[in-house]
Formats: sequence, structure tokens, C-alpha cells
Amino acid sequence: MKVCVVGAGLGGLSAAIEIAADGHDVEVFEAASEPGGKAGTVVLEGVECDTGPSVLTLPDAFDGLFQRAGSRLEDEVELRTRTHAFRYRFPEGHEVTIHQKLSDTLDSVRDALGPEAAAQLGAHLEYAKSIWDVSAPHFVYGDAPSMRTILKLGVSKLAEVQKIDAMRSMWGAITARVEHRDIRWILARYATYNGSNVFKAPATLNCISWVELGLGGYGVTGGIHAVVKRLAALAESMGIRFHFEKPVEQIVTRRNRARGVRVDGSEVPCDAVVYNGDVRGVPRMLAPDRPHKAPEETGSMSAWNAIVRAKRKHDRPAHSVFFPREYSEEFRDIFERGRPPEEPTIYVCAQEVSHGRTGWDEEEPLFLMANAPSTTAPVAAETFEALESQILSRLVEAGFIESSDRVLWRRTPAELAARFPDSHGSLYGAASNSPFSAFKRAGNRHGSVRGLYLASGTAHPGGGMPLSVLSGRSAARALREDN
Repeated sequence: MKVCVVGAGLGGLSAAIEIAADGHDVEVFEAASEPGGKAGTVVLEGVECDTGPSVLTLPDAFDGLFQRAGSRLEDEVELRTRTHAFRYRFPEGHEVTIHQKLSDTLDSVRDALGPEAAAQLGAHLEYAKSIWDVSAPHFVYGDAPSMRTILKLGVSKLAEVQKIDAMRSMWGAITARVEHRDIRWILARYATYNGSNVFKAPATLNCISWVELGLGGYGVTGGIHAVVKRLAALAESMGIRFHFEKPVEQIVTRRNRARGVRVDGSEVPCDAVVYNGDVRGVPRMLAPDRPHKAPEETGSMSAWNAIVRAKRKHDRPAHSVFFPREYSEEFRDIFERGRPPEEPTIYVCAQEVSHGRTGWDEEEPLFLMANAPSTTAPVAAETFEALESQILSRLVEAGFIESSDRVLWRRTPAELAARFPDSHGSLYGAASNSPFSAFKRAGNRHGSVRGLYLASGTAHPGGGMPLSVLSGRSAARALREDN
């Protein structure tokens, strides 16, 4: 069997490796000049920098894929742990440090905020772990859920699934257990990990806090893109053929079955197609000449990003978060007012500390991020210029960077949308702002075209690096079952 994969992001790489491991012929077509999708890079004044995800979680998901390629994660990349992983700075000036080990984090919170705050965080994470333990088999590692599959679990399993707390909001569940404002804000930020509104996203997503704080987040020596490079190299060793700077113009169908892809005006025939792109682009790929409506669902958050060439400081944590005066307004600005936050939360990844990347002689690359709405809410370029100015001023005032440090690269939601067609700048597809979001997310089989499979952060099981890998593996599993 010959399979064409459209896109060489993590979902596409994952699907390609799984399918090739099953003995099939695989070709991958990618519009960009390198693999990785949103886990990309840029070279700035001679230094390579990551431009996407900054933390690797759920390493077992990657290890399973590397094993399918005949290797192991630990043999291909080096995961890095930092004692001081995240440092949260609050508007009053005090700080809370998150460590690699949960016990150290709770000790840190106790020292900074007192024993009651530490107890509240610990209790919340026990609750978050219980959600993860129940939801992961059904909503992450298994096939795309449906109401029918959930009802088939039987009475005992159904009672267990009710523990995922889907009918409350994330914020409702957080405030029910946590009284300390600072801990509330730290936990609410995990809604942004899949670009959702903490006031509407189901409390199920509180499990994200357990994944990072309980199971651990890691750096990768050489940068996050090192994972992509090793997967692509292994894929080539398996006989997978890559075609870069070759955007697919159409998925060709006959008798309602995928039969090939059109590239450079010519058809490349195949027996099945895996689409590694935003699922909202599938109608366009099937019928490029037909007009299509804009998506009706609320898109997930987008972002303003930048990379600063900053004078090296030896006391930087791997990751820093600077909260605004009122964090809740960020969600209201983005999802209700359709604008970037008037005072954004600032995230900074120090890539030398986090990933051991090499900067310049006296400066280091800092990756900056502020959440913003997708391009379905148009925002003038001048707004992002003002946002950048505010962010840099706040970081200078905090003593985190110098006024002479320079921005070498920046990306707005509109530029993100141009780079990833059909995304509308959303980082994770549709926002998970409903108790039924998991059931609305596209499965890994196309609903009406046989032989067409979906593998990306916008399909099951969701966005983020490990889930994109699992999406590719799930798409390959669906193809295996169908053939």
C-alpha cells in the first residue's frame, strides 16, 4: 500500500513512521523547507532558535514512537531537567518558583506563600491527577471518544468517567478548592495550554496541571526542534520520502475515496492519504475551487511571539511568567472583547538555560510570548506594536532585560495564520470552551471520505506536542484497522 502524508509536522511525522513500520510505502509532502510544523526554528544573526513549543511533556508518547522507528527516545535526544523550572512573578513583585519535582514545588510554595497555599495546591493536584488517571485512557490514548463509545463502557466504567468533572468550568473547580489568589492564577494559566477560556473550558482540563507539575516538563538539549530532526532522520532511514517546499494543492478522491494528492499540478496516486494540517482546511483540500465558509466555532488563542537578543544573565530560570495586575481580564479581552490583552501575561523561555542552545558571545536568545485572539477577530498591526512596546518596557522595569537588548524576530497572529493556512492564527484549532469539546473534536478518520485520515493538533486527541504525536499514531492505527 502507498500512503501520502500531507504535512511534516509532528502529527505527520508520527503517522508516517507508524505506517512505514507496518510495511507500507510512504511519501510526505511539506510546504515549508523543513519538518516540524509549529515546532519550527529560525536562524538569527548566526544563532538557531526555536519558535514554537518550549516544554516537552509526556515523554512516553515520544518514546513509543521512537521505538516504532527502531530506536528509543533516550538514545536519540537528551531530556533536561532544571531545579528552577518556572518562576512566576506577580504584580506586587513577589515570586513563586516551580521545580522539577512536585515535592520541591510544594516546599517552594510553602516558603513563598505559606503552608495553607501549599496545602491548597497539593489538594488541587491530587484532584487533577484523578482526572488524568480516568480521562487519559479514554480521551488521550484511546480512539476518538463519542457518546456511544462512552455509554458502551458499562455502569462501573461510566461511573468512573463521571469523575472527569466535565460539567463544571476550570475556574469553578479551581476556586472551589483554592482560596489563594496566586495559586488560582498559576492553575488558571493551564487553560492557555490548549488556548481555551478558563471561565468556559471544562474542569476536565485541570488535568493539564498534573501533566506538567506532577509528571514533569522537560527541556531538550539542542532545542525542541532536536526531537523533530531525529524523528525525520529515522523516518528517512525507514525509507520514507520527503518532499519539501511542495505544498499539496488538492486531495484527489474518486468514488468517495482518497486516491492521491495533487502537487505542482500533477497527481501523485496512492491508496490512502493522511492530512497533517488544521482540520478546518479539509473541505478546501477536497474541493479547492469551491467557496467555503469561515469556521463558526470559537478559535483557540493565538499569540504574539518574539525573540530578543538579550545580555546574558546567569540567574535566569528556564521559564519565566510575569502576571498582569488582573489576570482574569486577559481571558475576557481575548474571548469576549476580541482583542489582545490590554495588560498581557508575559511568558519567557531562556533557550540557553532550558535547552542548552548556544547564543552569541555575550547575549542569549529569549523567546517571548503573549496570548492574543485568532485572526477571526481582526486586530490592527499598530495594536501589536503597542503590545510589544509594553512587554519590553515591563521586562526592562523588572530588570529582566536591558533597554539596549534587541528584538530580532517577531510574529503576529496574522503572520501565524499566513504560515499555517486554515488555522486563522489559532494555535490549537477550536477552543475547548464547552463540556462537549472532546466529542466535537474531529476524529482520526474523515467522516465521509474513505481512506482519508486526520493527524494533527486540531484532530483527536488535541493540541500540543505529545498529543500531536498521539494523533499521528491514532490515525495510523485507524488506517491499520481499515486495511
